[in-house]
Amino acid sequence: MSNTDLDAVIPMLVVTLAALATMIAEAFRKPEEHPPMGLLGLIGLGFAAVTSTYLWGRNTLGFGVIIADNFGLFVTITLVIIGILTILFSSAVVRRDGMPEGEYYSLILFSLVGMMMMATATDLLVVFIALEVLSLAVYVLTGIRRDVAGTEAAFKYFLLGSFSSAFFLYGIAFTYGVTGSTKLADIGSFFSAQSLSGNPMILIAVGLLLVGFAFKISAVPFHMWTPDAYEGAPAIVTGFMSTGVKVAAFAAFARVFLSSLEPFKNDWAPLVAALAALTMILGTVVGVAQNNLKRMLGYSSIAHGGYLLVALVAANDLGKQAILFYLLSYALTNLAAFGVIALLGSRERGNDELRDYAGLWYTRPGVAVLMTVALLSLGGLPPTAGFFAKYYVFLSAVSAGYYGLAIIGVLTSVVSVFFYIRIVVYMYMQEPTTQTPPRVSNIGVAALTLAIVAIFYLGILPTSVINLASESIGTIF
Repeated sequence: MSNTDLDAVIPMLVVTLAALATMIAEAFRKPEEHPPMGLLGLIGLGFAAVTSTYLWGRNTLGFGVIIADNFGLFVTITLVIIGILTILFSSAVVRRDGMPEGEYYSLILFSLVGMMMMATATDLLVVFIALEVLSLAVYVLTGIRRDVAGTEAAFKYFLLGSFSSAFFLYGIAFTYGVTGSTKLADIGSFFSAQSLSGNPMILIAVGLLLVGFAFKISAVPFHMWTPDAYEGAPAIVTGFMSTGVKVAAFAAFARVFLSSLEPFKNDWAPLVAALAALTMILGTVVGVAQNNLKRMLGYSSIAHGGYLLVALVAANDLGKQAILFYLLSYALTNLAAFGVIALLGSRERGNDELRDYAGLWYTRPGVAVLMTVALLSLGGLPPTAGFFAKYYVFLSAVSAGYYGLAIIGVLTSVVSVFFYIRIVVYMYMQEPTTQTPPRVSNIGVAALTLAIVAIFYLGILPTSVINLASESIGTIF
């Protein structure tokens, strides 16, 4: 083992140590004590951000299966941002809702480790192990309140997730059977000299891998778990898994399909394009009919997965940059929206129905403004991050000749604005119909403000992040 091997895994290692420290602190704390468990997570994530910045541009390979290239580091930093915002939002929510603090924060950190590993893995078996690490933690987080809705959501998520993991593992097995390796570089070298139509085993392998990834990104028709899991889980957990899992899954999806399986792009691209179109349409159309805000944002998340698939299908340089920029923009925006839901809820009621936001401008005007910005960004309106995220995706599709996908994307984006604006109308143009929402903690307001400032920064000055994304894609594609 060399120093280079350790360098590549340092960001994951420090987050793992933070998770273990949180578990130990939970084991030794007295029942009447409430130490700041989240602080340990913030320290670990802070070190992960610093070490990721230090590794930038080095393309460090660790143990032959993890690579700290710019692509993986960009995703790792995005995951660090997700983790920090989640912990800040959670500080006012975990104790209020009676969730076990030590378990909660350690599960958040362990799932982040799995996500980071998934984004930087160069071996399909390591991708699978990372997928299971993050999935098991998220399954438990979904039902961590131990109420009926959360337990049901966790059970459904677990069952369907197990099926998708089996599909993915079978895909790895078929890939190994064809190529004799699970390393992405070896698989790419082997496939570059093969024809997809000439070997049905390759076709089966690609199809099974696609199913496994499609489930994790909530692509139609593998989206069935999403609305139930999002509604049943605590709002802050929903925000975390709707962003972190999608970021990690898309990073691995792009690394596998745009690198190792790139020789077969002409074969798998039409199928992924069909999935993108169906995902955008279903996520938008069904989302319009929802009255529960968490389910609505769940279908919104499905639609956003479709937009990301458009960039994946385009597969040009702009599309690859757009994937990274979109993941960061979406993570900030969706976490802000779910952060508001979590902070305005209470132990007795989640305040996640549309009617609960009637007159929010009159009761909590600052929170209403912050929520409005997040919703407008989800709708892709300027000058927010969501506008440029969708602009780059659609521009990449047009540049690659996928005019139909670009048109569907624009039309569904226009329709999706309706259900985002509907929430804004409730907040500003209706009288309060329920009791006054609880006061939002200072830490919660600070976290929301940070997210909103970042959303405006990406919407007004996107060039610097796009340049970083451009540097990132050159390391693997």
